[in-house]
Amino acid sequence: MITVTDKAGVQIERLKEEQGLSSEHFLRVGVDSGGCSGLSYNLDFDTVLKEGDQVFEHNGVKVVCDVRSMLYLFGTELDFSDGLNGKGFSFNNPNASRTCSCGESFAV
Repeated sequence: MITVTDKAGVQIERLKEEQGLSSEHFLRVGVDSGGCSGLSYNLDFDTVLKEGDQVFEHNGVKVVCDVRSMLYLFGTELDFSDGLNGKGFSFNNPNASRTCSCGESFAV
């Protein structure tokens, strides 16, 4: 399962509203090769479920993840920070053995 903090849920809904997206849109979370630590996170809005997608709902946010990415993201918490030290989404991934300083890539 992938969980979403309250702050991240509020920000996701705000972004959907700003972009004029419908309730049919969900958050697609994934992992790609790349980044300074080897794997990078992807976040995007989508409306099409693909075969094998894993679907979760947490804090009112529908989160969808492909099977391959789920191997790396199981148990991950998506958070949002708007503090002075940086603004944006962050992944609290218990499977990551190493992360880069920007938090956008990781290794297992």
